[in-house]
Amino acid sequence: MRLSPFLRRRFQIGGIVQGVGFRPWVYQLAQRHGLGGYVFNSTAGVTIEVEGPAEAVNRFDAALRSEAPPLAELGQIRVESLEPFGYEAFTIRDSEDAAGEFVLVPPDIATCPDCLADLRDPANRRYRYPFTNCTNCGPRYSIIQEIPYDRPNTTMAGFRQCPDCEREYRSPGDRRFHAQPNACPACGPWVELWDRERMLAERAEAIDRTRQLLRDGAILAIKGVGGFHLACDATNDAAVRSLRQRKLRSAKPFALMASSIEKIAEFCETCPEERAVLSGARRPIVLLARRPVSRISPEVAPGAPTLGVMLPYTPLHHLLFEGGAFDALVMTSANLSEEPIAYRNEEVAARLHPLADYFLLHNRPIQTRVDDSVVRVFEGRERLLRRARGYAPRPIELGFAAQEVLACGGELKNTFCLTKQHYAILSQHMGDLENLETLEFFEETLDHMRRFFRVTPRAVAHDLHPQYMTTRLALAMPGIEKIGVQHHHAHIAACMAENGLRETVIGVALDGTGYGTDGQIWGGEFLVCDYLNFERRFHLRYVPLPGGDTAIRQPWRSAMSYFEDAGLPGAPALEAVPEAQRRVVAAMLAGRVNTVDTSSCGRLFDAVSALLGIRLETTYEGQAAIELEAAAAAGIDERYPYSIDAGTIDFRETIRAIVRDESARALRSARFHNTVSAAIAEACRRIRAADGLDVVCLSGGTFQNVYLLSHAAQLLRAAGFRVFTHAIVPPNDGGLSLGQAVIASNRLR
Repeated sequence: MRLSPFLRRRFQIGGIVQGVGFRPWVYQLAQRHGLGGYVFNSTAGVTIEVEGPAEAVNRFDAALRSEAPPLAELGQIRVESLEPFGYEAFTIRDSEDAAGEFVLVPPDIATCPDCLADLRDPANRRYRYPFTNCTNCGPRYSIIQEIPYDRPNTTMAGFRQCPDCEREYRSPGDRRFHAQPNACPACGPWVELWDRERMLAERAEAIDRTRQLLRDGAILAIKGVGGFHLACDATNDAAVRSLRQRKLRSAKPFALMASSIEKIAEFCETCPEERAVLSGARRPIVLLARRPVSRISPEVAPGAPTLGVMLPYTPLHHLLFEGGAFDALVMTSANLSEEPIAYRNEEVAARLHPLADYFLLHNRPIQTRVDDSVVRVFEGRERLLRRARGYAPRPIELGFAAQEVLACGGELKNTFCLTKQHYAILSQHMGDLENLETLEFFEETLDHMRRFFRVTPRAVAHDLHPQYMTTRLALAMPGIEKIGVQHHHAHIAACMAENGLRETVIGVALDGTGYGTDGQIWGGEFLVCDYLNFERRFHLRYVPLPGGDTAIRQPWRSAMSYFEDAGLPGAPALEAVPEAQRRVVAAMLAGRVNTVDTSSCGRLFDAVSALLGIRLETTYEGQAAIELEAAAAAGIDERYPYSIDAGTIDFRETIRAIVRDESARALRSARFHNTVSAAIAEACRRIRAADGLDVVCLSGGTFQNVYLLSHAAQLLRAAGFRVFTHAIVPPNDGGLSLGQAVIASNRLR
């Protein structure tokens, strides 16, 4: 006699529920509650049916929502009650392909503690095996070829599992149950060490010899999860200097990998939140304040106040650091400057021979290249600056049903975005679309993700700049509606989307370059906007930019323009520039020859950096502003005068005051930052007085400057504003495609 009625309930679950140990967890949960039924993967997510006593089914339902595995991210859950069927057991069924449906693909995940224990246990059959993984860790997005996420649909399809691995793979109680990259030394991939002509060693010997070569000062190309790194000993000045010369990268900081949090603490300051991000499952590069004295070579990040550091995230990385071999290794993307990361073994000869002395390869193919992510911790929360491994293609929940669109993003720090149902799905970081190789990367990844997520766009969104490669790509797509989106409107919409805002907001978009609706170059914009339209209420005063893009590489040109606009003859710092060059630029400004007017906040920061003698010429994007921020003294409240009138924020008085100020550079930098922060707050107060709005979104690459972001946010909050910033997408152009996508989707509606 049944003590309670039997129930049969079906669950259709979306979200990130494949490749994260969800099915074996469901199996064990059903066993725990004594339920019959089944679970299987499909292209729509995971389908579950359970049957049993009502109390047990209800407990299963509650646990399903509250106790899911740590890497699972449950999306929409559809529940249906059915007539009892009479299941005698609970089973895991084969995957099914549901026409038109899609599943969210999990990102690549760092080695978990259990697999790390296997790696280090001499009694374990995976002792020192560099491809150890389970359902809680390992490659995902980088190896998936098709969905559903099953082994035949990954680059592991060519590795037939040995009996021991097959037994794990088929056992629901094992943490390697349906771990698609599952392998061991008997049946899985292996590593090989090569010089430029021949193989030198393989398997364990290859790793040991690699470690010794790095100790000896060699530069190695090492194949990882999403591509190759170029590695060398970070304490070896000569090796790091040689790497700079080969990569044609004169000053831009290199990323580091260290063996432990304790080792990082020897050369960087860390807070609890930074340590949590460093050691989490995603393992991004984290920007940390560097200690003034350490064993790290000054060549790693010349003049920079921070170091970008990550912890090992694959078994191979852990083996390289075995036995305390290194304080830290340089681990930078294996490419020439501005090219995408190399990721195929066949690319080694053509692309990497000039860059590395030796090559540590493996024979597990990479389907999709994925660079390392970069984050900075601000106000106790990680803030993405580059969204790639560990985060992409993790979706963004929009909170509304979106039309299917493709948004192509911008020219620099490119990502693209696809929308499907209530999700926005951003690609990984593409880089700067300035060469054929990056364009091919864009196109191959777009084709891959459209198939994954079953997206057939109704429209393609693009930037208004007519010369952007992404604009030309979008306009050339046949049979699809084209929707142009203003650059700074897209920045603010991206901030709104990731924060779940649907109301009209005040948007402050500060960056270097964005094409305006008046045909000028914008970059210091104060908007009132929603997902459909925007009004430009304030902007920085236009100044002529002499030489166009050349002025971005030579901040002294912007300084001369600001001096001329402020009625000043020049500044002592610019006397370091050859007089002949200054005369040419002065003539350009006087005759308005080869100049373009701009309201760019980025160029204002460049000008002040040059004015203070910090950076007259740059070798990488944002260098002048980064060093200006680094120079700013802490604890300074003073600021310079400025004016706001008739929709224009005017910093001519600021420039004149900086020139008159004979204080130390650190004080003048702090006062300048404080001035811009005060102008932001005042402009927002004036908009509130006119429109009654109290929500402010801060976006654009200039807000990567933590000094400015912190001070502006403090002033706005003190004035009673609700302030929203970026965290899960970058504030720079890496987040632009999200804003384009939500604007285009809403316009279609």
